[in-house]
Amino acid sequence: MTARLTVNEAHDLAVRALKRAGTSGAAAAAVAEALVAAELDGIASHGLSRLPFYADQVESGKVNGKAEPAVDRPAPAIVRVDAGDGFAFPAIDAGFAHIDDAVRSAGVIALAISRSHHAGAFGYHVERLAHRGLIALGFGNTPAAIAPWGGKRALFGTNPIAFAAPRRTGAPLVLDLSLSVAARGKIMLAAQKGEPIPDGWALDGAGNPTTDAKAALAGTMVAIGGAKGAGLALMVEILAAALTASNFGFEASSFFDAKGPPPRVGQFFFVLDPARFGAETYRSRIDVLIAAMSEEAGVRLPGARRQALRVRLEAEGIPISDALLSDLRRRGGVSGLA
Repeated sequence: MTARLTVNEAHDLAVRALKRAGTSGAAAAAVAEALVAAELDGIASHGLSRLPFYADQVESGKVNGKAEPAVDRPAPAIVRVDAGDGFAFPAIDAGFAHIDDAVRSAGVIALAISRSHHAGAFGYHVERLAHRGLIALGFGNTPAAIAPWGGKRALFGTNPIAFAAPRRTGAPLVLDLSLSVAARGKIMLAAQKGEPIPDGWALDGAGNPTTDAKAALAGTMVAIGGAKGAGLALMVEILAAALTASNFGFEASSFFDAKGPPPRVGQFFFVLDPARFGAETYRSRIDVLIAAMSEEAGVRLPGARRQALRVRLEAEGIPISDALLSDLRRRGGVSGLA
């Protein structure tokens, strides 16, 4: 069975569950906002279903729920944030709060986040920057799930890449993709429900194709584009882990259980101010591109589906399974929602 929550109800429930597990109010609010946004975008694998894992990891000490992100500026166009083994969302927020002046002055800035955790749907982060009129490219490494091309041992994460660009009018263009054929979170949801996964998503521990979600979790994910996708996953490991002094995917503990040490993965963002490159030229050129795309039958602008879904779910409510809702209410110490 499925229930529906308003945006405020979902946010409140997430905050309650996280705070009772030992998360500070500010961190809980940042996490809740990102997870609810994922639900509104139809990305349930990165939404409220993550809360039980997050709460358990706070309780076990795998995530420091009260961490205070530490920000420093080693160079004029570089911002670094030490997440302190806390959640990624407040650490990214802290970095974003320090980039505006620098990017407006220099035209481009790099943001590096270390000792971090799961960053959720990466499109959420870059889209917020695009709403400020900035172009943003984001990378994040995750626990090992993809083998190097030709190998069988998972060394790289599914390693999301996201891009967002502002437009003269209308919502920003947003691209958000993991470098596996499907997000690992989708396989986790299938395993929880006892459902098979589509062929071509994953390999079992012996390197054979599988549609068994549990066997897939014990094996490796298939990279998009074969060798090209595996190469991109390597690139993200270098940017998001090596450059930020974070753990590589094969060194990071799982996002899906409370065992082991903090994962200490990293995130990395390139941010550009179009105004410093010629704002009017940028706006006019992107308008030409969008017009050309719109003339083609069947073409959908990146982010358009999510925008439409947000409007609908904000009105209809966010769907949530009765089992998950019951668990989150228990964790939040509430018997119901007002």
